[in-house]
Amino acid sequence: MTHGSSTAPHAGAATAAASDDPPPVRRTDRIMSVGDGVRLDTSYFTAGPAGRRPAVLLAHGFGGSKADLREQAESLARDGYAVLTWSARGFGRSTGRIGLNDPEGEVADVSRLIDWLAEQPQVRLDGAGDPRVGMAGASYGGAVALLAAGHDDRVDAIAPAVTYWNLADALFPNGVFKKLWAGIFVNTGGGCDRFEDALCRMYQRVAESGVPDQAAVKLLGERSPQAVGDRIRVPTLLTQGQTDSLFPLGQADAAARAIRANGAPVDVDWIAGGHDGGDMETDRVRARVHSWFDRYLKDDDGAATGPAFRVTRTGGVDSTDGRAQLRGASADRYPGLGGGPESVPLAGREQRFANPAGANPPAVSALPGIGGSGGLAQLSSLGVGVSLDFPGQYAAFQSAPLSEDLRVTGSPTATVRVRSTSDDAVLFAKVYDVGPGGAPVLPAQLVTPVRVEGAKAGKDVTLTLPAIDHEVQKGHRLRLVIASTDLGYASPAAPATYTVSLTGGLAVPTAPGVTTAAAPLPAWVWWLPLAGLAAALALLLTGRRRTAPPTPDPALADVPLRITGLTKRYAGATDRYAVRELSFRVEKGQVLGLLGPNGAGKTTTLRMLMGLITPDDGEIRVFGHAIRPGAPVLSRVGAFVEGAGFLPHLSGRENLELYWRATGRPPGNAHLDEALEIAGLGDALARAVRTYSQGMRQRLAIAQAMLGLPDLLILDEPTNGLDPPQIREMREVMIRYAAAGRTVIVSSHLLAEVEQSCTHLVVMDRGRLVQAGPVAEIIGSGDTLLVGTDVPVEEPVVEKVAALPGVASVVHTDDGLLVRLGTDGTATRLVAELVRLEVPVASVGPHRRLEDAFLTLIGGSA
Repeated sequence: MTHGSSTAPHAGAATAAASDDPPPVRRTDRIMSVGDGVRLDTSYFTAGPAGRRPAVLLAHGFGGSKADLREQAESLARDGYAVLTWSARGFGRSTGRIGLNDPEGEVADVSRLIDWLAEQPQVRLDGAGDPRVGMAGASYGGAVALLAAGHDDRVDAIAPAVTYWNLADALFPNGVFKKLWAGIFVNTGGGCDRFEDALCRMYQRVAESGVPDQAAVKLLGERSPQAVGDRIRVPTLLTQGQTDSLFPLGQADAAARAIRANGAPVDVDWIAGGHDGGDMETDRVRARVHSWFDRYLKDDDGAATGPAFRVTRTGGVDSTDGRAQLRGASADRYPGLGGGPESVPLAGREQRFANPAGANPPAVSALPGIGGSGGLAQLSSLGVGVSLDFPGQYAAFQSAPLSEDLRVTGSPTATVRVRSTSDDAVLFAKVYDVGPGGAPVLPAQLVTPVRVEGAKAGKDVTLTLPAIDHEVQKGHRLRLVIASTDLGYASPAAPATYTVSLTGGLAVPTAPGVTTAAAPLPAWVWWLPLAGLAAALALLLTGRRRTAPPTPDPALADVPLRITGLTKRYAGATDRYAVRELSFRVEKGQVLGLLGPNGAGKTTTLRMLMGLITPDDGEIRVFGHAIRPGAPVLSRVGAFVEGAGFLPHLSGRENLELYWRATGRPPGNAHLDEALEIAGLGDALARAVRTYSQGMRQRLAIAQAMLGLPDLLILDEPTNGLDPPQIREMREVMIRYAAAGRTVIVSSHLLAEVEQSCTHLVVMDRGRLVQAGPVAEIIGSGDTLLVGTDVPVEEPVVEKVAALPGVASVVHTDDGLLVRLGTDGTATRLVAELVRLEVPVASVGPHRRLEDAFLTLIGGSA
């Protein structure tokens, strides 16, 4: 099938060269018209010699844009694909209203993009108008990949990740409204008015009543992959998160069963992370996606696509670097969620408990948006209990201590009898792992909600508990808890009494065909027979020295940050760098601006600074201590990196108090009042966060990062989405924070704002340091001249100017040329050469704007 489309090239079409890695990646930006006045912002990536190759469409997650996909797109382009990314309707620079993957909106847009790919000379065709094309994406982007495969038979292979099969089931599981995630969903989209009218009205209706109606279920169901599940017949790699209360493992299970029933190859991969935090295993998953496309788009039968089923298991913490130890387990067939069931007897009498008036206080399981990079769910995998049930609001049934270890892989089930003093009951079922000391741990922080209609007369209910992969150790017990409330969901506000009794044991799936890979042996074990005992001993001692943390440097005890020779290569590459040999130093009281074009390495640098990823070389020291994951000195660092998700029904103060409690640190260490005073939220702290403007939410997020008054505060794009008055307020927040002798590092693309709020700058391009120093020094550097011209200078003349002796770089501006002189260049000689080249010079003088300095420093590559 073919759909017409028109394209308008964007004025900023660019070619992005991959540093130190020929051939360069060519990128072209275009604004495409897709009808009804909607325009999509796209980027097209190719590399290597001329010739046709398969294409890949990369779709971004909800609240993101095409910019999030640039690194992956460039990697695929280098691997021999033509790659197209785009910002979905209502996101980035694309217009239109958010339709949650409306078949007549976002899904039809994909077909128009495929039309465009079919016309490109670099794209391999399976027939007229039919390109060889695959799709990948996470969350929102994963769903549109599934939907496109069902709506457009030109899609040849897909790799959706952490996404949904039925959005109605995800947001209204078993008839219960998942209110926190739904609120975050809407707020991340920019508010209800950014959505199509039908979606906005649906959300407001359900949020007000707390009960999803049939019209809401039908609306979301029609926009879900399940609606076209019988038409998805392409090879599908499903990656789903174990720490995910938004789109749990059951969503991928439903997709796998449906697509496999159509006769298509399906592999399933359960990763450690998810929407609630944890390790997203980005490098490993991307490598597997690339292999999947190699097999099914390039027809490479030798491509290693991995096992039919893989699950990542957490096995404690590495004492050398504080990281969770991850190990893969696999099977040659997907076991589903009920394979190899074992019955575990439970004991407990019939129990009565209350649904309190207003459903308060609620039990706590997952905390959407508060998990952070590690995630509360990740803590449960390490044996840390972070859930909360209130006495009198739940029933509990418990097993005897287990006589041997039990690996749960899938969804446990149990049948209970429920009676209620109200017509309907809303219950929340969960299975705890209870250690010998009585401490309960809720695996992955997951619960199953269920609405029981007609419960007054009593009703038998089969509970399907959340799908998990969790080992219950010998001597531990399993505890089935049925609660009346949960913070993440809407419960009836009217008080009621529930009575619950068991009608059987707990059926636990064990998936016996799934085997865990053995831990890899240290390399010196293999060298030992060849090298002899002395060499092995030397290697062992060397290894010990490497893993021991570097000792603190007393000379840097008062220096907030010193980075030396910092280097990070792209995954699987030996000569491609995200950051290369970066060195700079930050002092107390400074507000340092980190600047650079997209792909400069800013975010990678910040992630290494926060201990989230490990550099390949170089060193980061904070107050003299070397940074590594879990380093104690990180308690002196506060960060606002990807935006904060708040619980909309709680006040600003309650959100911050809940966040601080989740850290496990003493309440007195929060310095809550001081952080709030700096943030300047005033009386708004007592109001529900759902009433906040975007600017107030940003200030609340900054206040959250400032809890504990960290000596070093890191802010990544803190002014995103703010209007000018709000930006000015945010500037004052940063200046006030640094005024007390603390240090702020801010990454921002708003150059004028950086110029006004920062005292110092670090400018990066292609992973390297370009310049560092005080703002005034960089702006006023005398080596850059603004040459005003009476008429625009043609490109051949610009090239001649750039080739002049003593000229380092030349950039076009609206008024003429920005010329950066080399060490041997002078203004007098430049003017003489310009006259010789017949450039119509009207004025020559030093530039005075940060924007000009920035463009000059990076040579216009932004």
